[in-house]
Amino acid sequence: MHAPTSPAPLTSPPRWRMPLLVKASAALHLGAGAVVIAAPAVWPWALGAVALNHALVTATGLWPRSTWLGANVRRLPDAAAARGEVSITIDDGPNPDVTPAVLDLLDAAGARATFFCIAAHAQAHPQLCHEIVRRGHSVQNHSHAHSHTFSLLGPRGFSREIARAQDALAQVAGQRPRFFRAPAGLRNPFLAPVLFDMQLDLVSWTRRGFDTVRTDPDDVLARLTRGLRAGDILLLHDGNMAHTASGRPVVLDVLPALLKRVADAGLRAVTLPEAIPPTTPQAVA
Repeated sequence: MHAPTSPAPLTSPPRWRMPLLVKASAALHLGAGAVVIAAPAVWPWALGAVALNHALVTATGLWPRSTWLGANVRRLPDAAAARGEVSITIDDGPNPDVTPAVLDLLDAAGARATFFCIAAHAQAHPQLCHEIVRRGHSVQNHSHAHSHTFSLLGPRGFSREIARAQDALAQVAGQRPRFFRAPAGLRNPFLAPVLFDMQLDLVSWTRRGFDTVRTDPDDVLARLTRGLRAGDILLLHDGNMAHTASGRPVVLDVLPALLKRVADAGLRAVTLPEAIPPTTPQAVA
C-alpha cells in the first residue's frame, strides 16, 4: 500500500510591503502623540516635526519618479535592456485628431508603443482603441477621468477611479491593463496598496520631453534622446499636447526623429508588456 500523500502546505497570499518612508511617518505620528500626552508643553515641537514630515511626503508625491512611496518602474528590466529594447509611452489619449497619425508614424518605423489611455476618452472613441491594439500596440491605465485632484484621493477614491478605468479599458481594448500611470505622475501614500491589490504596476519614465508645455520639437527631442540607451522608458503625449508655432501637435514632429534616433542607436521600440514579463507581487519579508 502507498503511504497517504500529505496535503500541500497552505501559503498566505502576498501582502503589500509598506515603504520605509511610510513606516517612518506612521511611527513619527504615533511618537508625536505619545510625547504630547507625556509632556504637553512640547506640543509645538511635536507639531513642527509632524508638519515637516507632511511636507516631505507631499514633496515625494510630487516627484513622479520617486520610489519612496512604493514600487515605481522607471526603466525596463535588465533582460529587456540586454535585448536592446526601449519603450515609448504615449499619454492622455486616445485623440481622434492625433492618435491615427501617431499610429501611422509608428507603423512606418516598425515600432511598437504603449498608450496610457484616459478611460473616458477610450470609451468615447472605442474604435480608436481597437485600432491601437490591432496594430500591435498596448493600451494601459491612465485613470478614468485624469482629474487634477487625483493625487488628493484616499484609498476608496483611488480604488473607484482605477477600477472604473480597468473595467472600461478591458471592455474597449479587449485586454486588461497590467500597468498604471498616475495623472501627471502625482500621487500620495494611499496609491501603492491600491495598485498592489489590483495587481497593477506603477510606471513612470526614464526621461520625458515636456511636450505638453514645450512648443519647440527640437527641444523636446533633445530632452528625450540625451543619453538615450537600452532600457529607457520615454514619455510623449497624444492628448493635452503642446502645438508648434504653425499649430501642429508637437508629438507629430518629434516622433519620426525620435524613432530614427532609436533605430540609429541599434535599439528597438517595444511595448511594456513585451519588455516586462508578468510578476507575482512581492510578499512581506
